[in-house]
Parts: sequence; structure tokens; C-alpha cells
Amino acid sequence: MENVSAVTSFILTAYIELEDHRYLYFICFLLLYIMIIVANSVLITVIYIERGLHEPMYLFICSLAVNGIFGSTSLLPSMLVFLLSHSYEISLTQCLLQIYCLHSYVYVEFTILAVMSYDRYVAICHPLHYHLLMSPKKLYAAITLSWVIPFIYFALIFIMTVQLTFCGKIIEKVYCANFPLVKLSCFDTNVQNILALASTFVSPLTQILMILFSYGQIFRICLFASKESQTKAIRTCTPHLLTLINFSVGILFEVIQSRFNMSHVPQKARIFLSVHMGIFPPLFNPVIYGISIQVIKDQIFRWFSSKKISEPHPM
Repeated sequence: MENVSAVTSFILTAYIELEDHRYLYFICFLLLYIMIIVANSVLITVIYIERGLHEPMYLFICSLAVNGIFGSTSLLPSMLVFLLSHSYEISLTQCLLQIYCLHSYVYVEFTILAVMSYDRYVAICHPLHYHLLMSPKKLYAAITLSWVIPFIYFALIFIMTVQLTFCGKIIEKVYCANFPLVKLSCFDTNVQNILALASTFVSPLTQILMILFSYGQIFRICLFASKESQTKAIRTCTPHLLTLINFSVGILFEVIQSRFNMSHVPQKARIFLSVHMGIFPPLFNPVIYGISIQVIKDQIFRWFSSKKISEPHPM
């Protein structure tokens, strides 16, 4: 076997396309990041403080908000640094860490959404057994496993990437991703590519099947329910469906862009669509749930109103 000079850093060349308005992009992404942190933090704080919101649905929403902060923090701070930098070089260690965080964020998001769909299924289809099937013990187990299993699952896949030696330096993105990095390996990676592609669909497919089953059962029950029950079911499920669609669109584009030739799509459009998953779901999830779920909206309004009243007035 011939000697190979291993690469220990990479160049994220997509930032070159953003150089013409780098400061404008920096301000926009910074504002988006601040909005994500503030919106999700308010939602988490309100659910944590208000004991009336310590119900399964709201604790799952809280978990979703925590993951939103985790995902956006895995992406945006590094983007902000590179936008102000004249060097777009990222070390192998930083690249691997970002890949692990971003991919784990995606798997956790899908898992939480799947568990939330099951929660809605139990609440609508088995209301009399809801507190038995979603007892506090089962609830906390579901929340814990929705984080632990995705992290372990991707770690087992990611071991193959960590063990590779890399010869190429160019990653045509604004962040590190697993498949573009694997393509830079010095050796044949067909086996890794097949396993990675299979794992990309196996895990989300399991969650998607759970979601389809849950909504299939909800739809079946609603066909024979009263208009009032149908309206209540639609109102309950709409925020979850909007969240699921918003996240899935971003992930679908990223998978297509990573695996297929997208040169016919303008470079800037590809850049902004590729960061959709780390920006728009974390930004819109707290807005969707804060506006559409009356109980959360009332608690947020009451929380801020009481804070304003409690502030001392100047003499």
C-alpha cells in the first residue's frame, strides 16, 4: 500500500459565494440565532415554571425546543465565525464534532416528532386509558430514550467515518456533513456509502411509519366522530403536522443535494436551502406552538403581563 499524506483540515468553499454581502449575511444569521434562542428559551421556561403545563404533550414540546437550541447552536455560531473570517478552514476534529451534533439533532427531532404523534394517537383514540398509557414513568422514559437512542444510533454509524483517512480538502458547503466528508477519503468507501445511505433512511423510516400509523388511526376515529370531536382533533394535530412538514422539507432537500447533482440550482439557493433544517424548524416551532395552542399562549401572555406589573414604577 502506497504512503498517503493524511489531511487534518478542510476548506468550506461555499462561503466564497457569500463574500459579496458577508456583513449583511452575518447580521441576518445573528438575528435569526438570537430569535431562536429567545423564542425557545421562553417556551421552555414557561412550560417549566407553570405546573399546569407538566403534561405529556407540553413536555414533548419542551424537549423539541431544547433540541432546536441544540441544532441551531451546532450550525449558526460556526457560520457567524466563518462569515467574518477570511479563512474558511476547519480542523478535522471540529468537522467531526459538527457532523455528530447536526446528524444527532436530526435523528432526535424525528424521534421526538414520532413520540408526539403516538401521544396524540393515545389522547384521541384511547382517551380513557391516556393517563395509564402515558404515565409519568413512561413519559420520562420516552423523553430520555428519544434523546439517548438517536445519539447512540448515529455514533455506531459515525465510527466508520472517524476511522477513515482523508486526502481531499474541499467541502462545497457552509458546514461539515457526513457524506461530503466520506467522499474525501483516500480509499474506496462504497461499503460505507451504502451503509450510510441505508442508515439515513432506516431510522427516519421507523419514525415515519409510527407517525403514519398514529395519524391513520386518528383519521379512522375521526371519520365516525362528531363535528366537535373532529374540530378538536384537527386543532390538536395541526401544530404537530406543520412542525413535521417544515422539518421534513429541509431534510429532504439536504439528502437530495448530498446524493445527487444539483448544479442546475443556483449556488446561493443551495446554501440557504441546506441550512433550512438548522434555522427554520427551531425558529418556527415555538411560534407554531405558542400561537396555535391556546393554553401555552395564555400562559406566555400571563407570564409577561405579571412581570410587567411586578416591575417597580419610577417615582
